[in-house]
Amino acid sequence: MIRNILGSLVALAGAASAVLSPFRDWYDGRAGQDYRVRDLFGGITATESGVLVSILLPFLFAALLVIAGVVLRSRIAVALAGLVVLGFTILWMVRQGQAEGALTVGGDGAGLQVGVANALAGGVLMLIGALLMSGRGAGARSRARARARREREPVEPYAAPPADQVDTWPPTQEPGMSTHTSPWPEPEVDPYTGPDPHDPRTRSYPQAERGPEPGDPGDPRDPVHPPHRPPER
Repeated sequence: MIRNILGSLVALAGAASAVLSPFRDWYDGRAGQDYRVRDLFGGITATESGVLVSILLPFLFAALLVIAGVVLRSRIAVALAGLVVLGFTILWMVRQGQAEGALTVGGDGAGLQVGVANALAGGVLMLIGALLMSGRGAGARSRARARARREREPVEPYAAPPADQVDTWPPTQEPGMSTHTSPWPEPEVDPYTGPDPHDPRTRSYPQAERGPEPGDPGDPRDPVHPPHRPPER
């Protein structure tokens, strides 16, 4: 990501330098916009050129390539733009040398001037920007490597609970103390039905004495021949 941003800034700076170079002097006080594009292939002449048919035209095309390459993160498009700028600049230098017999560099306004330096610097900056950019494929490869690294790492089925929280039972992740300490099921506990009335330890108040029930050993009544009411007289 950082490489793409840095490379894009360098490439855009190169495109700006290349586009501005035709508006500056190239040779003996003659601006770059005064050279026609077709003069680069047929020979330099003294004929003045319009702006849109001058050497500015290929430089504008290169700038559009740089913008497209930055948006699409295409190193090839940015590098191609740099080659276009350098190629047309070198071709102009060859034609200008043929027309003048030799190229000279002078500080008094004669010979090669600052416009040519701007064009060459712009092309070089575009190539450097293309080298700095990582491109779209590099980002996809880095994401694929990160995904593969995550897949290779062992994943714990249940993460350990934090130290400030109560332990949880892993299969359900329900809050509460862990009670399953063995693989066997817990024994069932009989439901509570209250205190035993026959146990004196669980009596909370004294109960009334009950009489003998039929069939008890101390019952004087005969369970087989119950007593009858005497006949009325």
